[in-house]
Amino acid sequence: MTHIRAIIVDDEPAAISNLKWEIENFCEDIEVIDSFTSPVEAISGINYLKPDCVFLDIEMPEKDGFTLLSELKFKKFQLIITTAYENYALQAFKENAIDYLLKPVDTDELKNAVEKIKSMKGTVDLSKQIRNVLQTNINEHGNIQKISFAVDGKILLIKPSGILYCRSDGNYTEVYQAEKKAIVVSKNLKEVERKINHPNFLRIHNSYLVNTNHIIEYIKGDGGFVVMEDQTKIAVSRSKKNDLMQKIINT
Repeated sequence: MTHIRAIIVDDEPAAISNLKWEIENFCEDIEVIDSFTSPVEAISGINYLKPDCVFLDIEMPEKDGFTLLSELKFKKFQLIITTAYENYALQAFKENAIDYLLKPVDTDELKNAVEKIKSMKGTVDLSKQIRNVLQTNINEHGNIQKISFAVDGKILLIKPSGILYCRSDGNYTEVYQAEKKAIVVSKNLKEVERKINHPNFLRIHNSYLVNTNHIIEYIKGDGGFVVMEDQTKIAVSRSKKNDLMQKIINT
């Protein structure tokens, strides 16, 4: 009988507990050797433990699943995506022989996914499949080409180049795109900045993260103002003025 060593990665402890319970009660051939709520810790854990299978949540605040996969050194495992969003790029996973489970996980679907893993264990290196899924989201230099945001029960994939600026609204952030209606995401600005993680973006104020490629004018003053392509004027804090000037000069 095939024995499968699995790792679960999900930023929600309850989701990990539920999946563990399903596995322990209905999938006797799988042993959950570890679980992680932190994607950063998960990367180290997967590289070190070298599991046969990874159950991976895609939408996580610290790093999304695409970024986690791109940063792994060890990729010789079967991958099962776990997601609460039915329309989240699932066709891409299907086309690359990567299974997925919708949360809350259905017992029969979990069993079917496990059976697929058992039939393929030791025969498939998912590096190619992972690269194929990632190629629409991560370029060859490791920079994110698309960023996933959960909005109104669905996932939007947005290119950083299309974002003008992001404005803090407490625990939420408004993301403004060129010629599109702003979207509101349930992450604070610091989380959004970390998620975008792109060299063209600069925090010029406590409340604003701007794409410097979309600045058309800088108005001098105490800290000054920038004018964006949509004619929005955004104040620059004094502490960020030098950073902005360096970015503008080097652009």
